[in-house]
Amino acid sequence: MTGLLELNTPAAVVDTARMEHNIERMQTRMEALGVSFRPHVKTTKCLPVVQAQIAAGARGITVSTLKEAEQFFDAGVTDILYAVGMVVTKLPQALALRRRGCDLKIIADSVAAAEAIGAFGRETGEVFEVWIEIDTDGHRSGITPEEEKLLGVARALESAGMKLGGVLTHAGSSYDYDTHEDLMKISEQERNGVVRAAERLRAAGFACPVVSLGSTPTALTVPKLDGVTEVRAGVYVFFDLVMHNVGVCDISDIALSVLTTVIGHQEEKGWVIVDAGWMAMSRDRGTQKQKHDFGFGQVCTLAGQVLDGYVVSSANQEHGIISRVGDADGDIARRFPIGTRLRILPNHACATGAQHPEYHALAASGATKVWPRFYGW
Repeated sequence: MTGLLELNTPAAVVDTARMEHNIERMQTRMEALGVSFRPHVKTTKCLPVVQAQIAAGARGITVSTLKEAEQFFDAGVTDILYAVGMVVTKLPQALALRRRGCDLKIIADSVAAAEAIGAFGRETGEVFEVWIEIDTDGHRSGITPEEEKLLGVARALESAGMKLGGVLTHAGSSYDYDTHEDLMKISEQERNGVVRAAERLRAAGFACPVVSLGSTPTALTVPKLDGVTEVRAGVYVFFDLVMHNVGVCDISDIALSVLTTVIGHQEEKGWVIVDAGWMAMSRDRGTQKQKHDFGFGQVCTLAGQVLDGYVVSSANQEHGIISRVGDADGDIARRFPIGTRLRILPNHACATGAQHPEYHALAASGATKVWPRFYGW
């Protein structure tokens, strides 16, 4: 049996009991709201995690790269949404997947993109299913619900013989809030906007069977989903410190941590040096502007117990510096002897997971098994 004491460090550790609890929580909520759930798997890029999500009731997956789509399709997942704006140079890769039997959906948020998809589809004899991305919060990309070009994209797809599969949105700005009242407002804004876009398309004579939305904060807050057919969310499966600050999970829900070893001290500074720098934790400082700054991560014991006040306060490529928030700990070398193993909870699970080629899935027994991650575009 390989336990945490036998692993090389740094290592990404997944608490499987916490992960399974998070999966059950989200799936149960989606079923209560009467919608399908299509998890965004960019957080984990890991087949055993996705298999657990599908076993719990997820219908299809969302990916952020076509390489993810290829790898999950090779593993038997067929219903896949590629939720990044399509460009013409990636259409051959998408076509190859569809020709192999993958039910791949792609997205567009401009007439130019729709026309390019349509032209390629006509040339190759492929009817691509395209969803239109809707901007419901000014966060990043998409068409606002009332824009005329919403109908222009639909016309471009229809005239080229493509299939308009539906509309989707993502309330990325939900990460900026930390009260239930604000999350309620942004979740309703997200729902109302994407439903309005679908209504406009239908009123103009276009079929719009799918109305898809989702971010972890809004999915766990929205009180109703009238007019919505499916939800997408991703980071909920592991959670992280940003989500804790947003207010949608407890620290005890965070399933991903980085196992690290104490390699030195700077006693006069109150520092512990560990072998998990930003190459293990990532450079993500997502909590820096939130109500509680956790530095590069919250320090926990090997057993996962939070050590209040101790964070990774600074990070170089392969060195992390642990210190106590506030007054320096003059007894830090005795408290954390060289060789001590600790676990660090991440700011952003997606970014930290991406630093590692594999997860070490930790069972309640203390045994671990290796879960590989997917890479590439």
